[in-house]
Amino acid sequence: MRRDRRRIRRLDSVDRQLLSILVCPVTKAPLEYDGERQELRCRASGLAYPIRDGIPVMLESEARELTAEERAGREPEHRS
Repeated sequence: MRRDRRRIRRLDSVDRQLLSILVCPVTKAPLEYDGERQELRCRASGLAYPIRDGIPVMLESEARELTAEERAGREPEHRS
């Protein structure tokens, strides 16, 4: 757990600088960091790129499609 916290802390500090230069490989639009899901999101393309072991995987084939709520900037409601 301590290792994960360090990784997240390190990603948060480096991510601001990295995020300022990284863009979506499909649309060249800016990305948004989602720390909870460990991914970089692009609303323009509707894709979310995973971050694995602290490294963004910027491949369209590895990205997941955002839900309509995520594209609009809202998180989907959790159903019990």
